[in-house]
Amino acid sequence: MGTEKTDLRVFKPLGKPQITPFAILVHGLKPVLQNTKGRKILMLGIFNTVCTVILLAWCKTTNSMGLTAYTYLTLFDILSLATCLLSLWVEQQKPNVVFTFGYERFEVLAVFASTILAQLSSLFIVKESLERFLQQAEIHLDRFLPALALAFFCHLVVCYGMNNRAFNHVTAASGSSWLQEHVAEMSQSVCHIIPGLSTFLLPRVNPFVLLGWTGGATLFASHLLIEVYNYSVADTIAAIFIAIMVCVTMFPMSVYSGRILLQTTPSYIIGQLDKCLREASTLDGVLEFRNECFWTLAFGDLSGTVHVRVRRDANEQLVLAHIVDRLSNLVSDLTIQVFKDEWAWSTTTLQVLNESALKFPSLAPGITSTISLTTRSPLTTAYSSLYGGTSQVQKIPPPQSLNPPTFSPTSQNSTWTQHYNVLPTTVSPASARQPLDLKSKNSSPSKGINPPHL
Repeated sequence: MGTEKTDLRVFKPLGKPQITPFAILVHGLKPVLQNTKGRKILMLGIFNTVCTVILLAWCKTTNSMGLTAYTYLTLFDILSLATCLLSLWVEQQKPNVVFTFGYERFEVLAVFASTILAQLSSLFIVKESLERFLQQAEIHLDRFLPALALAFFCHLVVCYGMNNRAFNHVTAASGSSWLQEHVAEMSQSVCHIIPGLSTFLLPRVNPFVLLGWTGGATLFASHLLIEVYNYSVADTIAAIFIAIMVCVTMFPMSVYSGRILLQTTPSYIIGQLDKCLREASTLDGVLEFRNECFWTLAFGDLSGTVHVRVRRDANEQLVLAHIVDRLSNLVSDLTIQVFKDEWAWSTTTLQVLNESALKFPSLAPGITSTISLTTRSPLTTAYSSLYGGTSQVQKIPPPQSLNPPTFSPTSQNSTWTQHYNVLPTTVSPASARQPLDLKSKNSSPSKGINPPHL
């Protein structure tokens, strides 16, 4: 008996291909690089990366801590260029099921991470500089000035060579650092003498450009001190000064972007929101606003939700249009839920009150009987003036004549008071104590309200 050969080529299900982070990055950069601005940013990033590698090598040969601190500015420029590319990518994305508000918060996260990393690098520089005070190293000045000129040039090219939407918004909206405030005071004095400089110096100087100029001037002064007086400690002092300036400049930006990530409401817009809500509350049909919640979604984008309680006879679409018109100037993504007043009488209750089942007889001339209808307490009638005290009446014969009842609210728990103006007539105590028959073919106790007993 012959043996059949088995085919080893067995079909196996294809597994899900593994996607590497580099492939995801390339896939995301393809639509961005189709834009001219995206290609320009990429070229600047490559140029800045090459210059940073050269500067780090020169920092090691010169043994200068101050030059290392200044080179870290070029590392921050690389992160800034990456944030700019991210902004272009976010513009091309649309909201989906996972990110219902879009991808704008990615920019906020990128700015927050960049500023935090810059401050952490400054703390590292301070730590290394404090160790240098104990054992000062010799500074080699052969490549010090060329490295300083290259770092300064690269930093200014990045600052002026691109329009970074995210960082431009942060620098304009966040608070000023003490370095900017002091420079602003000096700039005002200079602009009084030379008015043409007001375009560049007022109202505030760009904080990144200011870091480049002050850091470069500090390193140049330390180079002179080392070359003339052989004062190597000047390099360590310059490194600490640059690190402090970086921390002071980046801290307001970190606070501003961090508050956005925490979904807080900007303090300068709270007053405007309150004013708009007060104006909207005066619209015809609007009773109150509930569960107002407003938060910052991204740079310059404010989101909010609000519940509006309106009258039962109000036009919901008209109220909604008016409120959107009032808040649309401040809130870009607004969600409004309009609901009508919760209080309502049931049809059975209205039938009981309108029919003759609860009509009461007249007592004595000038006596008014007051009946309170609530959902928790029974219906009682007091005849204090007739019997000398409060007594429970069992039955009252049908009245001869009775004015229509009127209703008026007494509290917010749906409690109403029914007033009857009784016409003069006579009634005997014996007939008043007979049981009251509330069962009528035209009336029945309303659902949710205890049957009244007298």
